[in-house]
Amino acid sequence: MTAPLAPDNSAWAAYRSHWQLRADTIYLNHGSFGPPPIAVQEARRGWLKQLDEQPMDFLNRRLEPAWRAAREMLARFIGTSAGNLIFVENATVGMNVVADSFTLSAGDEVLLTDHEYGAVKRIWDRACQRAGAEARTVVLPLPFTTADETVDAILAAVSPRTRLIVVSHITSPTAVTLPVRRICQRARQLGVAVAIDGPHAVAQLPLDIDALGCDFYTASCHKWLSAPFGSGFLYVAPRHQHLVRPPVLSWGRIPPAEIETWSDEFIWSGTRDPSAYLAIPSAIEFLESLGLDHFRARTHWLAQYVRRKLVDFVGLQPIVPDDDAWYGAMAHVPLPPANQSAPQPDVAASAEKDFAMPNLLQWLLWREYGIEVPIIEFRGTRYIRVSCHLYNDTGQLDYLVTSLGQLLRRGK
Repeated sequence: MTAPLAPDNSAWAAYRSHWQLRADTIYLNHGSFGPPPIAVQEARRGWLKQLDEQPMDFLNRRLEPAWRAAREMLARFIGTSAGNLIFVENATVGMNVVADSFTLSAGDEVLLTDHEYGAVKRIWDRACQRAGAEARTVVLPLPFTTADETVDAILAAVSPRTRLIVVSHITSPTAVTLPVRRICQRARQLGVAVAIDGPHAVAQLPLDIDALGCDFYTASCHKWLSAPFGSGFLYVAPRHQHLVRPPVLSWGRIPPAEIETWSDEFIWSGTRDPSAYLAIPSAIEFLESLGLDHFRARTHWLAQYVRRKLVDFVGLQPIVPDDDAWYGAMAHVPLPPANQSAPQPDVAASAEKDFAMPNLLQWLLWREYGIEVPIIEFRGTRYIRVSCHLYNDTGQLDYLVTSLGQLLRRGK
């Protein structure tokens, strides 16, 4: 990656003005829910205004051309043909479409890794249960050392029963960039299909889906691309498109237009707000106007900065090498276990209890310091996963390290 500007350069500070973020929050969780910049918010409001002002004209005459134009721009950005894509609300919906469409029979097998997103595991557990197949988890070796070792671990688990490998491009709980192109190449040689879960990869990495050679690729655009919430896509390779069916059957296209391709079934699924899809081009234009290479270099530089600070403080080594081939804009660092004998606050008694907080340390970072960052349990160890976007800076990351240190010294 090209070197970013110096950390105190005013050009970087100016980027924060593109977002409207709450003053009481240091937001380091773009990897879960990425707030859209002002330009993207305005674009979405513009589409919604058109819908609200004259819904008949918008839905019957303008929607399909706008849907196709947005899809065309997204296809160019992610490296495929528009005819291979549909819009979905998020990666979870896309993976459900794959699971509902991919043919499984009794005795078949779907392989996943132990780094997969929990909802993806549930989706394939249900699909396999329905078909009398088995969803089997491959435990990847830690720490990660070489791409070949990772690929070999997955492909060694393939059996004559294996029909599909489900794998993340960048893992959610561990923020690891997996060698998905090599996985696809090896799987193709064995006649096994590959479905990639890719919400963290869009914009965080240069993406060329056609070159990957996968069978399915699904992603949310509200993460690193910073498109609106409710925007995502599903790629389906041409050899599978005849099998894919919408989870909600409606007109597909407004009559008298007829269904001509597999993707037509997904344009009209009933009356809904399509503005999130139609604003995706604005998110692409926004990042391209800032420079994608600079965006990736800057966010990786920040992730590397905070990773090194955290490693120096806790004295524990991450599961991947300090190399942008293994991680991009998310720093993932192990933390020591909590001292169970230390006094614990009575969280349940708090009138302002945040029910969504999965653990005490994450809750305290938010309630006491205003820092929004996930603490994730993986294989019996807790990790901090720090997301870095253009509105973040080294001062915020230093404050995170200091605040976390205070809590760890208290045994949290």
